[in-house]
Amino acid sequence: MSAGEIAGLVAAFAFVLLVGAAMWPLLKLGRTVDELTLTVRAVREEHVAKSSLTVDETNELLASVNTQLRHVDAIATSAQTVSGNAATMSSLVAVTFGRPLIRTAAFSYGVRRALAERRNGSGGARRRKAS
Repeated sequence: MSAGEIAGLVAAFAFVLLVGAAMWPLLKLGRTVDELTLTVRAVREEHVAKSSLTVDETNELLASVNTQLRHVDAIATSAQTVSGNAATMSSLVAVTFGRPLIRTAAFSYGVRRALAERRNGSGGARRRKAS
């Protein structure tokens, strides 16, 4: 296994770790939205079961729903920030590791090719004379 291949594996593993770290807040957000859905459903079933809602109960329900919606807006904003940060981090990792890895792989390929030509006795000087 060459140095270029090892560097590629290391970069791939780092990218997998980055994606895994970015997925954690998104999974938590999904669970939070599921809990919010269950809460809203329970509140709705509780209040729909009663045949006559008073004006005060309706106002309380609306206040509760508005509070929950504010929380959902905050969660959505946080999720948007997390996804933006993940995209930025992904680009940073690609720029930081990608270019040097490509250069390292190209250099190692050139060295291997030169060593192979030297072992076979077909050096660059012979080829230049022939052409």
